[in-house]
Amino acid sequence: MNTKYDVIDADGHVLEPVDFWRTYIDPSFRERAPQLVVDERGRTRLRVEDRFVGAPQGIGMIGSLGVDRTGDITSFQYEEGRPGGFDPHARIPDMDLDGIDAAFLYPSMGLYAGAIEDPELAAACCRAYNRWIVEYCAPYPDRLFPVAMLPMQSVDLAITELRYAREALGIRSGFVRPNQYLGRNLGDPAYDPLWATAQDLDFPIGVHEGSGGMPSSVADRFRTPGARHICSHTMEMMLACLSIIWEGVCERYPRLRFAFLESGGGWVPGWLDRMDRHFANKGVFDEAPLSMPPSDYFRRQCWISFEPVEQSLTYVVDYIGPRNILWATDYPHPDGFFPGAPAMVAAKVPDTHRQAVLAGGAMAFYGLD
Repeated sequence: MNTKYDVIDADGHVLEPVDFWRTYIDPSFRERAPQLVVDERGRTRLRVEDRFVGAPQGIGMIGSLGVDRTGDITSFQYEEGRPGGFDPHARIPDMDLDGIDAAFLYPSMGLYAGAIEDPELAAACCRAYNRWIVEYCAPYPDRLFPVAMLPMQSVDLAITELRYAREALGIRSGFVRPNQYLGRNLGDPAYDPLWATAQDLDFPIGVHEGSGGMPSSVADRFRTPGARHICSHTMEMMLACLSIIWEGVCERYPRLRFAFLESGGGWVPGWLDRMDRHFANKGVFDEAPLSMPPSDYFRRQCWISFEPVEQSLTYVVDYIGPRNILWATDYPHPDGFFPGAPAMVAAKVPDTHRQAVLAGGAMAFYGLD
């Protein structure tokens, strides 16, 4: 790829059309496809396998980036979300306003597909999403990059979808939730055939939380949306990072790349230091199946994404190196950053690291370099 990239959004989002699952899913699953519905209190909810998933307040506001929140916006509807979330032609002017050359795109409704318990239905939903996201990105192939959804409820079906996404659709990366799927950590040996396939096909994996719908180790201790959101994204990602490194995935698959997304980045130094300490004290703690300190695996094959407001970015760049840094707008989600995200990131790193942080890390992770 000869395109020059100076600014890359490593984790943007789309807003799937209201009926996209029913439109794109295999007809045999159409009646069971997830649906957006408005409940008796006027909240937009996502119904999956005859139950609602996600926060009780619904997902109507999920595309409300830039909306004035000083008044009552409880009636904000999903369909009113930012146009660029639905329409690639409307997204490009927003990217141009910020000088963003390219964006890698993750779902909104699709973040809840991990809540589907039936593996066959999960696979059908992933196939439908992957078909749709390729169409969304097609008008701007050098600027909009789809990230494939994988049905982790079944290792065999996840491998099938990974191969389809890479070989038939031309998608260069995929994503999974950090939560347990059917009681399994991402480092569970059951997933080894999937990680082997991803490594063989040079298919990096983004790990992305989704605010509910799946089992949470920490967020269920709190009732308020803010507290739950603080916990779910960061702490589930810390556990996923621990599982992937400490349980030996990076040891067994040294060419497979992982990115930890939308969880903040300031937790990385302390977490790696703690893993390194336990690795060094093998006589006290259990021996992990590792041949080198956990921080070395992270620097070799892991990336961390920062939010533009994080002051810790200045210091973590020095700790792990600029190559392992990503940043993201989270566009068009309500807690996203638009306009001005690239400038906010650039202001926190020295000139010598600016290009590496704004684009180099994403190019290395997603295989654009």
